[in-house]
Amino acid sequence: MLLGLTTALVATVCFGFGAVFQARGARSAPRADRVRAGLLAALARSWQFLAGTLLDIAGFVLSIVALRTLPLFLVQAVTNSSLAVTALAAVWLLGARLHRADVAGILAVVVGLTVLALGSGKEGRNHAPAAFHWSLLATTVVMLLVTLVLVRREGTAAAAGLGLLAGVGFGVTSLAVRVLDASGPVAVLADPAAYALAVGGLGGYLAYALALQRGTVTAATAAGTVAETFGPALVGVVALGDAARPGFEWCALTGFAVAVGGTFLLSRFGELEGESAELSAPHPDVETQPAVPPR
Repeated sequence: MLLGLTTALVATVCFGFGAVFQARGARSAPRADRVRAGLLAALARSWQFLAGTLLDIAGFVLSIVALRTLPLFLVQAVTNSSLAVTALAAVWLLGARLHRADVAGILAVVVGLTVLALGSGKEGRNHAPAAFHWSLLATTVVMLLVTLVLVRREGTAAAAGLGLLAGVGFGVTSLAVRVLDASGPVAVLADPAAYALAVGGLGGYLAYALALQRGTVTAATAAGTVAETFGPALVGVVALGDAARPGFEWCALTGFAVAVGGTFLLSRFGELEGESAELSAPHPDVETQPAVPPR
């Protein structure tokens, strides 16, 4: 458990710092009203977005160990608390200021994760029926189709919808890593979960980048957190046998709720920093600091 928890925490640091660079890159790219190669090319030319993506990839590789050795509800709560790292990274790298709610959110994340770790038991099964693997792939296909519809919309509702879809994609990748048949190259290529992992991850990043260009940061962040944290956690408990330590169920549930609640408090952080930068800009032509949402 110690190895899995350590890799999950290091992955969270990667996700947190990556978000700072990714948000800057996404906001500097031309606004897109449809999914097309030009958007991907613009993001690829942004060194900030590429740096953030590389950190995300490193975080994902590290999280694979955690996903294979810890209950999903613990891994999802830890990695989705990366906004606490993002807030601290923004203070250091961007000169952002923490408000009382931000400090409260960071403290809630730390306390919640500590309590959750104390109440977590062993992970459940690392295998599932073939229907489960195919359902993961089908979910990513539906996610991409809905993204193609929402990309033509504007406003807070569109941002929340795209953020929710990004969370679904990232949540599917976590479930796919957990049940993937890694017994050999042939087994991996024959497993629908492998393709769900790839499509869910890429589709999630695309939906997330589009969400950052629409509506408020809070809308996209909150919706994504719900889908990415609660979805896999519930599936892990119901379908894969994840459980808390006997007699410590209350501890795991309380820690999970407090950690996620702290993430919600911090979801307002990036939006307030973005508004502050706009108000303090000396001239409309001067580029302002973008908001810094989580992964």
